[in-house]
Amino acid sequence: MEGGGPDLAGLPSATGCPTLRAVDGLLRRFRADLRRHSLLPEDGRVVVAVSGGTDSVVLLDLFHRVAVRDGLHLVVAHANHQLRGDASDRDEAFVLGLAARLGHPAASDRLDVRAEMARSRTSLEMSARKLRHAFLARTAAEHRASVIALAHHADDQAELFLLRLLRGAGGEGLGGMAWNSPSPADPSRTLVRPLLGLPKADLLAHQKAKRLGSREDCSNDDRDILRNRIRHELLPVLEQDFTPAIRKLLCRAAEVVGTEAGFVKQAAERWSAATARPDFSTLHPAVQRAVLREQLRKAGHEGGFDLIETLRLGKAVVTVAAGDRLAHDGRGRIRTGARTAPSEFRDATLTIDLGPGRGTVEFGGGRLEWRIRTAPGPKRPGAVAGREQLDADRVGPVLRLRHWRAGDRFRPLGSPGSAKVQDLFVDRKIPASERRGRVLAEAAGGELCWIEGLPPGEAFKLTPTTERRLDLRWVREG
Repeated sequence: MEGGGPDLAGLPSATGCPTLRAVDGLLRRFRADLRRHSLLPEDGRVVVAVSGGTDSVVLLDLFHRVAVRDGLHLVVAHANHQLRGDASDRDEAFVLGLAARLGHPAASDRLDVRAEMARSRTSLEMSARKLRHAFLARTAAEHRASVIALAHHADDQAELFLLRLLRGAGGEGLGGMAWNSPSPADPSRTLVRPLLGLPKADLLAHQKAKRLGSREDCSNDDRDILRNRIRHELLPVLEQDFTPAIRKLLCRAAEVVGTEAGFVKQAAERWSAATARPDFSTLHPAVQRAVLREQLRKAGHEGGFDLIETLRLGKAVVTVAAGDRLAHDGRGRIRTGARTAPSEFRDATLTIDLGPGRGTVEFGGGRLEWRIRTAPGPKRPGAVAGREQLDADRVGPVLRLRHWRAGDRFRPLGSPGSAKVQDLFVDRKIPASERRGRVLAEAAGGELCWIEGLPPGEAFKLTPTTERRLDLRWVREG
């Protein structure tokens, strides 16, 4: 909902009011972080990305106050993703009006996210992110700005740490967001995050004190989205029942883990660049993983822990997106086209990068064939054993294969609620000797979406709104 109009009075005067003193302190911390992390370009030209929500509106207000004093040249940029109908258009009008009242030039663009999804066969989130960054980079180029400011704050960092932890990320991923990083759309432009040291509560206090209007996206309250459940359910529980400082501690952990991961990455780069290299097997496992991860990245594949560990230990030949068959030669090099005898590892996990097209993986004594299709097709093939169809966008960009663990729960298609996997095995008279060998699949968010021999997950079924489907075919060898 829109709030009142923004306060354009410039820098506030000192008063005895605790709220205003806190707001003044926020501005001082903002200015200090700009200096400490060298976030401002020498020419003072900055593109400020503004969605219209509280975070970005406060970011613009703080930048405006700094600009009044230091003579920055700001450009307000708004990406209209056209995903919420008239609400998206009202967001755009609100931001353009705000920029006009503040006296800063503005740019906006209407992005066809759904067309990009169909073209690139990527998720809604990834498609939106790609188009948004491309728009911001174009805007920066048009206004001769080398810096693009984003409104990520300390609470975002804490949520991202937990989100990636739940998805099994390693040190590099847990390091979270950096104060500055190259734009993924144009490496000559730098993304900066000046609010990264400020908690959300301080931004809300600033918004209230300055009577700043905003537009909030209702999807931020959708509990079906894992990040929203972390924000509204998990973090409050950790804060209340364990430690009130959990958000600060998570940000600190991200800083420490990210720094150490950077050190490991440098060691891997030195090893890869050396003429006379120590034997790969003598490297620390963390360095081995970093060596393989960088090769996967250069080949255009997601370097998830399970894929890297499978290759590092030589457990399987893995077929990933575009049909690439990957195997590790044991000396630090990933080979393609190789084939080794498949083995069953009951404690192993394997991550499949669900890129465009199709692929095959060998795991747990069987073979899983997958394919992404844009046409919805039938809800279930039914008559063909071992074949299932799931909503690809609900599954996400990766699929993780593993075996049954005590405590696993699953909600098969048509079931009123979830049940213990063990109970489902019993109900379907699956012998105890076979249960540990059954293969399970986790969606990107960590929820089980498929179990060998059972219907697919209810939460991942095809619906009339499904735009991409994931076809699975499981073949057990022998």
